[in-house]
Amino acid sequence: MPHQFGLPAMAHSMQSPPSPPNLFDRFSSMLYRPEGQRLTREAMERYLRERSDMVIVILHAKVAQKSYGNEKRFFCPPPCIYLFGEGWRLRQEQMLREGENEQSAQLCAFIGIGNSDQDMQQLDLNNGKQYCAAKTLYISDSDKRKHFMLSVKMFYGNGHDIGVFHSKRIKVISKPSKKKQSLKNADLCIASGTKVALFNRLRSQTVSTRYLHVENGNFHASSTQWGAFTIHLLDDNESESEEFAVRDGYVHYGSTVKLVCSVTGMALPRLIIRKVDKQMALLEADDPVSQLHKCAFYMKDTERMYLCLSQERIIQFQATPCPKEPNKEMINDGACWTIISTDKAEYQFFEGMGPVRSPVTPVPVVHSLHLNGGGDVAMLELTGENFTPTLQVWFGDVEAETMYRCQESMLCVVPEISSFRGEWLWVRQPTQVPVSLVRNDGIIYATGLTFTYTPEPGPRPHCPPADDIMRSGGQVARMPAMSDVPWSQHQPAPQGGI
Repeated sequence: MPHQFGLPAMAHSMQSPPSPPNLFDRFSSMLYRPEGQRLTREAMERYLRERSDMVIVILHAKVAQKSYGNEKRFFCPPPCIYLFGEGWRLRQEQMLREGENEQSAQLCAFIGIGNSDQDMQQLDLNNGKQYCAAKTLYISDSDKRKHFMLSVKMFYGNGHDIGVFHSKRIKVISKPSKKKQSLKNADLCIASGTKVALFNRLRSQTVSTRYLHVENGNFHASSTQWGAFTIHLLDDNESESEEFAVRDGYVHYGSTVKLVCSVTGMALPRLIIRKVDKQMALLEADDPVSQLHKCAFYMKDTERMYLCLSQERIIQFQATPCPKEPNKEMINDGACWTIISTDKAEYQFFEGMGPVRSPVTPVPVVHSLHLNGGGDVAMLELTGENFTPTLQVWFGDVEAETMYRCQESMLCVVPEISSFRGEWLWVRQPTQVPVSLVRNDGIIYATGLTFTYTPEPGPRPHCPPADDIMRSGGQVARMPAMSDVPWSQHQPAPQGGI
């Protein structure tokens, strides 16, 4: 029995050794089957119709500044947990119907930095909103880690464990760099197309922190919620319009940028990002923009107007030319923003055969699909993270023969088109199906990706069935890839198919 699955050796009590099973049969017999029913095709059909997922999003900054001595430098902006999807409400309603009281059906959650010296902090997920923030997390100077991840532990009031969900990796920094930043420290620089948060803190007072945010179709300065904005580099001669061409590269001071809300898609007018020093906007600075830098946003083609806040409102503020230094402009506190890169971890699942006893974590995440071969021997390779031997790949409502390779790789046989179009012997018109991973106790993990069967000119020549390849020692010849499709969470990219 292969050691990699971490299962105990089987007791050998048989009188005579059985004939050795082939690899795929051995693989199938080793799957750990927790209590719960395997997903039925009818249950998958119902899920694909209704899509009542449970979705958890952890939104956080990519860097965290250390606290020194007895100070507690709380993470800013504070990590936020968002719950989306109908599944949460439906599950709680089901628990109440089955006799649980309201307290037992409530969601409970704690968040921490994976450090035994610090207690996990409770999150309020029953506040009637779809999110909550962890406002008092910090990392001390006694913690020697250079990177860490946030851990969110979730369970119901009756003690039923949902699981532990992790953020993306967060880099620890001692303080914002005062030096002219170099692209050698690329992980501290801010690249075009990445997401940032902007906050303003009057007179360095934590209680006065305001975050740029979009609500009800308006930009505003929020004391409670922060927005993640995609920062795009523009050509200097790019005109103002709803559509614009973007450039790759790192954002430097003096660059023309566009800030677009990652949730609503709303954008601010074209801005020139400028370095700030002692309430002065520096007009000639051109070094790369770095984490937790103070910066100002000049509204392009205006008379020294800057993006500014006035309490909750976002306004334009007119700077004053500096009489002694023509390469500087005087701005007020409200026009001085701190910039920081942000990241998010997103997990999606659905209990397809009803509540399960085991935690739903680790939630598998698929980054890309890679097609090998075609016709009768089309194999799909999935790359990602958190894969386990208990997962099967499904194409729409059809379960595919699946082989687990490692935590980052799985392989499956692409089902025949007749599985979806019973009368078709070959693909007559493009047919797109969603790709899902399903655990053997019925939990469905949507990947956000689809597979497209592309039309064929006629009946295909018969090849050895793909399952024979799967059974021939598990070695699959690498064929030229017909598609290598990047993962996109919100805009699934169709795959080139068979």
